[in-house]
Amino acid sequence: MAPRDLLLMILVCFLWAAHTIVSKLVVSGMEIPPLFYAAIRFGIVALVALPWLLPAPRPRWRILLVGFLMGSGGFALFFLGIRSASPSSAAVVSQLGIPITALLSLLMLGERIDRRRGFGIVLTFTGGVLVMWDPDSGFPLSAGLLLILASTCTGSLAAVMMKQIKGVRPLQFQAWVGLASVAPMVLLTAAFETGQAAKAAEAGWAFVGALLFSALVVSLLAHTIYYGLIGKYPANLIAPLTIMNPLFTVLLGIAVTGDRFDGRMALGTGLALCGVLMIVLRRDGASKPAWTRWKRLR
Repeated sequence: MAPRDLLLMILVCFLWAAHTIVSKLVVSGMEIPPLFYAAIRFGIVALVALPWLLPAPRPRWRILLVGFLMGSGGFALFFLGIRSASPSSAAVVSQLGIPITALLSLLMLGERIDRRRGFGIVLTFTGGVLVMWDPDSGFPLSAGLLLILASTCTGSLAAVMMKQIKGVRPLQFQAWVGLASVAPMVLLTAAFETGQAAKAAEAGWAFVGALLFSALVVSLLAHTIYYGLIGKYPANLIAPLTIMNPLFTVLLGIAVTGDRFDGRMALGTGLALCGVLMIVLRRDGASKPAWTRWKRLR
């Protein structure tokens, strides 16, 4: 990989990690209602990416469903979960999307899973469950991380369904994600949340900055760079580099939000990331994994 492209990949992973931290600060520190945050974010994405909306991919119902699942469906659950979950643990649990997508690809696309990848899936789930374990509460698994897991499952389903749609450009995909996400999120925030405008006004320019970072820098810039690198290099070269995302998130979580990183977290993180590497590292001559092209990214 060219040094410039490697630096771009590092930047992308750092931006994804920073977005997890920013999301935590928005919904927890600023106390912005999560569904309202998702609605405004995807409204900005839809508006900016509107010129790339047409021609509409077919069938339209599939791109609308994928757009909703990849956009507001997944992110609403993520924003709800990150209110109580730490960014570090959320980043590790989000890695479960890789084995979940692999399993869905097996069921929906008929892709094969060899023994090594199967063991990697088991290892990743073991590490993820260890991170989600909450020994200090009466409920054995963290409620916030269960929402993060639900968000991950939603994104994985969308990733596999996206594989069945041909010829969609990255910015066109972002346009449909925004379009499919705005109306459902507006309805949900109106129905289930209160005080949205007051909270946003109280947060002021900090909230505006977080919104622009989330919508423009992460959704449009970082994702477009990533898709460009996936098109330029083999997926089995790019996919392992995304491990930098949870590592950056753990470091930023400890430094910025004061995340606790004890022995249980360290062991679970290590097992999960080792399992992910076993899944994404392919033997020479193997086909690209279907899920790497449209992997759900934060």
